[in-house]
Amino acid sequence: MKILCSDLEGVFTPEIWINVAEKTGIEELKLTTRDISDYDVLMKKRLSILEANKLKLNDITDVIATMEPLPGAVEFLNWLRAQIPVIIVSDTFEQFAGPLMQKLGWPTLFCNTLKVTADLTVTGYTLRQADGKKKAALALQQLNYEVIGVGDSYNDISMLQAANHGILLHPPENVIAEFPDLPVTNSYAEIKTVLAPLL
Repeated sequence: MKILCSDLEGVFTPEIWINVAEKTGIEELKLTTRDISDYDVLMKKRLSILEANKLKLNDITDVIATMEPLPGAVEFLNWLRAQIPVIIVSDTFEQFAGPLMQKLGWPTLFCNTLKVTADLTVTGYTLRQADGKKKAALALQQLNYEVIGVGDSYNDISMLQAANHGILLHPPENVIAEFPDLPVTNSYAEIKTVLAPLL
């Protein structure tokens, strides 16, 4: 039995925080896990920026509601799901994911949760578990699945390395340089070619 675990942002959807940065004009919010490998450092920076600029949850979700999957993403995901079970394993948050999951056809999603006050101030976040992407791959292997991992950023690497087969899709040059053992694909057509013999 085989199963595929994939990242969300950068694989099927644009980066949420980059879209928020473009909407608000706050350049620092463009930093993602492609730039900063320590997720806790990145999220604490984001939270401090939200506080300093008095941005609330609805300011972010209003942007997310306007976002669409990457061109070709829905077709690629449908192609995958016709052949293999797919789980999206993401460092995004339950409060963000709904509109994008709907546009992708409601795939299974493992993600995290924001801490939000009654007035929609984002005060923190709760990880589903530490290093949750890697642990998802390892847990599925314990269930006798052969795991294929797909991702693009630093926070995907431990999952890709734990998987039986790890593949980078649309990664930045710094990630390619640091992890030369992982195969690199730059389009859905290209990753289909790599995936086909594994499915």
